[in-house]
Amino acid sequence: MHTDARSFSLPSWRLTRWLTDAGPDVPLEIRAALIRSLFGTFPIFAGGVLNTIAVSTLVALRLPRPEFLIWCALEYTICLTRLVVLVIAHRAATARRRTPTDLYLVLGLAWAASVGYGTLISLISGDWVVATLACLSAAAMVGGISFRNFGAPRLAGAMIVLTLGCCCLAAPFTGEPILLITFLQIPFYLASMSAAGFRLNKLLVATMRAERENAFRAHHDILTGLPNRAGLAEAIEARGDAPKALLYLDLDGFKTVNDTYGHGVGDALLQSVADRLRAGTGPGDVAARLGGDEFVVLADGLAPSALIGFSEAIAARISEPYALEGGRTARIGVSIGIALAPEHGTDLPRLLSVADKALYEAKAQGKAQGESRCAIAPLTRAA
Repeated sequence: MHTDARSFSLPSWRLTRWLTDAGPDVPLEIRAALIRSLFGTFPIFAGGVLNTIAVSTLVALRLPRPEFLIWCALEYTICLTRLVVLVIAHRAATARRRTPTDLYLVLGLAWAASVGYGTLISLISGDWVVATLACLSAAAMVGGISFRNFGAPRLAGAMIVLTLGCCCLAAPFTGEPILLITFLQIPFYLASMSAAGFRLNKLLVATMRAERENAFRAHHDILTGLPNRAGLAEAIEARGDAPKALLYLDLDGFKTVNDTYGHGVGDALLQSVADRLRAGTGPGDVAARLGGDEFVVLADGLAPSALIGFSEAIAARISEPYALEGGRTARIGVSIGIALAPEHGTDLPRLLSVADKALYEAKAQGKAQGESRCAIAPLTRAA
């Protein structure tokens, strides 16, 4: 999924929540992306603002009546306010502060209502030039509304109703019976545009789900849900030059359980190990699975004695008995090799290489089920 550093707040008002509802079971990340899309496509926004301001100004100059002067004033006020709120929202989103999302959405509705009001008074003015200009402007705005608000089809539908619905209201007062056809045209047009908007939104959400799933699969182990090698490398890179420790874990006795009870039991055991690693590590630590029965824990830099204690606590948790199918239990041990960054290196391949050598030193101490074997690589091995 496309990532954006800006974070726009989700709507909090009942009306705006309903207008932007993406449907049930849509992940928060996708909801946030859909809201973010409502603040994009600035050229379309600018084009719409300039168009409606220009049209209302020209109409007011041609027919300087109170109703047209009011329309002109509304357009300037609403459009300039929308622009200010949009700029404030983008700055707040970049700084990761709360954005005025609800106000921005309501101003969008107000702008659509203003365009509809202008269309209404232009049609009943009796001036065919003014009516033509206003109707062309309103029709043009519908395209921008649909394209710019595809992330919220209910919002787009409401704005279309406010923009073009006034054509139906004006038709009986124009003295032209032929315009009553709008009572058929506008509802059918609204229905088709709304249906297309909902289909596009559904396709967009499905695409975002697929991208999200692919991104997860690229950085996570499917069996356990832990980060994989790529996810671990990304976590190491994100921490930069900060001191950290890489614990390389190898399960002792897992192969026996896997061969004895089958791969299904073995997979369940690996999932249980992953759960225990999650429970045994802190919020700043990263537990990962490299494959097979090899796991890694990336922890913040600790003193050697604290690292040994941390490793032994993890080993003790992993070595507790596991309940298997049919009321059976199994126990496994774990050997742990530890590498330090930046002392032993800064990238994943180097740290894994050093930790792997320490792991075999730990194994050389003699592995036994239920017992921990931990070793820190000596600093003389630094590159």
